[in-house]
Amino acid sequence: MQKAPLISVVEDDQFFRESIRRLLRSQGYSVEAFPSAADFLASPRLKETAVLIADVNMPAMSGIELYRHFINTGHRFPPSS
Repeated sequence: MQKAPLISVVEDDQFFRESIRRLLRSQGYSVEAFPSAADFLASPRLKETAVLIADVNMPAMSGIELYRHFINTGHRFPPSS
């Protein structure tokens, strides 16, 4: 059986972050949720991320900046095997 691809959710609003996490898990997805871009980038599961859902308006690093940083550091969606 193949492992479900990891969806990483980066959202500073706790209620919204947890709502998205629960919704995606209820549909059978593997989900990790992070309160900030820094927490996501420090995650040991960073390289497993196949899908990134990020809030566009977050303090410190926006979702767009996070995506650019992720791509500029050599990561791809989905990750290379």
